[in-house]
Amino acid sequence: MAFLRQIILACAALLALSSLAGASVRPAGAAPAARQTAARTAQRVAAIRWLGNQVYAYERATWRWQRTMGVRRTPTAGRVLMRMSIPDVESAVRLWKRRAARAHRRAQHPPHLQAFLCIHRYEGSWTDGGDPYFGGLQMNRGFQARYGWWLYRHKGTADRWTPLEQIWTAEKALRSRGFWPWPNTARVCGLI
Repeated sequence: MAFLRQIILACAALLALSSLAGASVRPAGAAPAARQTAARTAQRVAAIRWLGNQVYAYERATWRWQRTMGVRRTPTAGRVLMRMSIPDVESAVRLWKRRAARAHRRAQHPPHLQAFLCIHRYEGSWTDGGDPYFGGLQMNRGFQARYGWWLYRHKGTADRWTPLEQIWTAEKALRSRGFWPWPNTARVCGLI
């Protein structure tokens, strides 16, 4: 999917370059050096826009996983892409791609995964939408709004979240409340 997105972005960049090159034709008396400079500038701008879109996509992916896990977001360097050289922007793409992959790998392994899977076994389905408790860990609206506020705001109740997002929300609650939000099932699982 990511490879297909890169191909589509590359084609779009080539189309933009060809339209910019056609638009930058000067009258017959214009100097060839000025035309070449304008064409190079247009190519550079199109290339940096294309690469910048990749940086932006990897940043969003990294921050999404970090927000889900409840860890501090990785800050940007604060540099403006249009002021950077193309090799520097390419380096930024590689850096954010590694960060996104690392955040995704880390998110796949919550620290108390087995404990929450045990709790889930005695609670509801991951897609349980029965009010007042939602999802596979039976979270009420107040719990969701406090520990999974971003997901609650953007996706709605926990029955619309992925199981991994539900588990990470429970991990955030575990930091301050332990397994007490699930007193009966946590006892059955030997967690309390």
